[in-house]
Amino acid sequence: MQFGVQFFPDVRPEERPAEQYFREALDIAEEADRLGFSHIRIVEHYFHHYGGYSPNPIVFLAAAAQRTRRARLVTGAVLPAFNHPLKLAGEIAMLDAISGGRLDVGFARAFLPHEFRRFARSPDESVARYREGIEQVDLLLREEGVTHRGHFHTIENTTSLPRPTQKPRPKFYVAALNTPESFEYAGRMGYSVMVIAFVAAKMRPLLAAYREAWQAAGHPGRGEVMIAFHMFCDQDGERARRIAAPLIDNYLHSLVDAASDWLDGRASQDYPGYDRIIAGLRASNAADQMTTGAAWVGTPDEIARTIATMEEDFGGFEHASLQVNFNLMPFADAMASMRLFAREVMPRFT
Repeated sequence: MQFGVQFFPDVRPEERPAEQYFREALDIAEEADRLGFSHIRIVEHYFHHYGGYSPNPIVFLAAAAQRTRRARLVTGAVLPAFNHPLKLAGEIAMLDAISGGRLDVGFARAFLPHEFRRFARSPDESVARYREGIEQVDLLLREEGVTHRGHFHTIENTTSLPRPTQKPRPKFYVAALNTPESFEYAGRMGYSVMVIAFVAAKMRPLLAAYREAWQAAGHPGRGEVMIAFHMFCDQDGERARRIAAPLIDNYLHSLVDAASDWLDGRASQDYPGYDRIIAGLRASNAADQMTTGAAWVGTPDEIARTIATMEEDFGGFEHASLQVNFNLMPFADAMASMRLFAREVMPRFT
């Protein structure tokens, strides 16, 4: 298993100014690279304190590329629904060059109704925009003189510049959450998949569907799975839980607030069951997240036991993407936690 660091800003400007947040995040990225973490990843969200500090992951990763030497840089993820594929393809290839070919590109559908409303997009077009956008970006990165007439965007005899540093293009990840169809699509297309840590009873069959679709399509291997977790490691387990629990609770409250439209009777054919998902998160808390293994909080031994259990229960996964500075986590505590995890937990699995 490989372990990386994920950034998901969840702060208000009056709580932590953007300049401070990104200065600390880049320091964490540099230290994570030195410690042997395998990737640096950041989201794309807008307008709300849940993620809104990161409207363009490519900008942050370009800065992180100058502070790191080995770690992969992962968009986690760009949103085709809100980005023209011509612009996105050029930015991807530019970052691939700046990073010396260390970029992995993650795509997601977006899921926050307020973002769709402000961008004047319909959630009912989400799947179609997402799949068309990925297809067109893929063509623009792989080929020259691309012509493609989609439902949303038309490309006529266009060669995107710069050309990718990695040939034929950087690795693609796609985000999947709730339905077998999303996981089967990822496997069928030969994309790596990025998910969040639902309970194993739900996640294991979805990951199995992904791997089965991958193999049925004739791709080599079994695919590649990245799962996101909160992580806080301390030699004193009680101190770890005392520090991390209220911050995880704050993160969950922010998520539910940002996605609250799903709880007001809003529905979309492209988001079946999202009212139940968000209601479940509203009823959840840090203790639940730690019990199910979605949050790795405790001593090195406690976290190692959690990882071993999840690896077995989920049927194995290749990458853990760890939020270490979630919500208002103090910078010094985030750094100490990451260093302890790298020293005493990572060697047991890598």
